[in-house]
Amino acid sequence: MNRENKKRKYDKKYFRTHPCMDPFTCKVCGWPVVPAGAGSGHRNHCPNCLYSLHLDQEPGDRASDCHGRMEPIGVWVRKNGEWAILHRCQRCGKIGSNRIAADDNPMKLMALAMRPFGSSAISREKIRDMTASMEG
Repeated sequence: MNRENKKRKYDKKYFRTHPCMDPFTCKVCGWPVVPAGAGSGHRNHCPNCLYSLHLDQEPGDRASDCHGRMEPIGVWVRKNGEWAILHRCQRCGKIGSNRIAADDNPMKLMALAMRPFGSSAISREKIRDMTASMEG
């Protein structure tokens, strides 16, 4: 084992400062995922189905013992305008946020963004009022 591989294996904070360039196969849809199209070196979810795996307790530490599937449950927009996906672990229930990647499926992202408007929890009148208030 060379020095870099040893550091990668034993340093808990290795992936905070170093990109993870390992390809993987999605555990949900079977899509082969390569980090090259992500637009960043920190690929952490499938660009096809948007699922992730619960690997970290803190970003980049790979210290989670859960390893459950992280289901995409919504999107939110950060202060700088960047979109992020909200994931909930199907095993332990932890909720986390991951920035979207350049090659993420745009239709899946829009479906996540529109999900609250399709539920009966928000009435059509409330949606109209919100839309009118946003238009000015």
